[in-house]
Amino acid sequence: MNIRKLFLLACLPLLLQCNGEPAFAPKPRAYPRVFYPEKGYQAFDENYCQFTFDFPVYAEIEQDTVFFDEKPAHPCWFNIYIPTFESRLHCSYYPVGRGKSLEQLRQDAFAMVDFHNKKANYIEELSVQKPNKVSGFIFMLDGPAASPLQFYLTDSTRHFLRGALYFNTQVNPDSLAPVYEFVKQDILKMIETFEWQP
Repeated sequence: MNIRKLFLLACLPLLLQCNGEPAFAPKPRAYPRVFYPEKGYQAFDENYCQFTFDFPVYAEIEQDTVFFDEKPAHPCWFNIYIPTFESRLHCSYYPVGRGKSLEQLRQDAFAMVDFHNKKANYIEELSVQKPNKVSGFIFMLDGPAASPLQFYLTDSTRHFLRGALYFNTQVNPDSLAPVYEFVKQDILKMIETFEWQP
């Protein structure tokens, strides 16, 4: 009988602590809410570049002045920065024939895309052919690649522009998908409105 009483006395503190409140359960993992700015575009007409296009009103143009502690290869190297999404479209302009031929510039563009192919699940290549002497390729990389979208545009004789989109965050295609789709529309608008200046 004494053993039963001792057992009940030992269990009494445990029974008193069970007061009927629900046990704590952690919340499921979620992604932060994203606020999308209203779509609107403005003209890019910087005097250090020989082309124009439309870019988002909620984006900023940042001219590159330093490239790995050196001066960029051309003054027309710039970023289109979207602060809302911490994303940058890095744009690099090269005059065709000054240092590299058109074929070498194309090979460099494909090599940069191929570098990201290590992480990509799939790459969709879209040809750009516009009547105003603008041609090139758009590369959309599916999967955990650092740059989900890259492109190049050229007039095939004098001008070559390469662009690569990066987000300043850990690569997570599932959580970035809605933001990427929003920014992709802006880049496609840029390419659609792109024109070389004489």
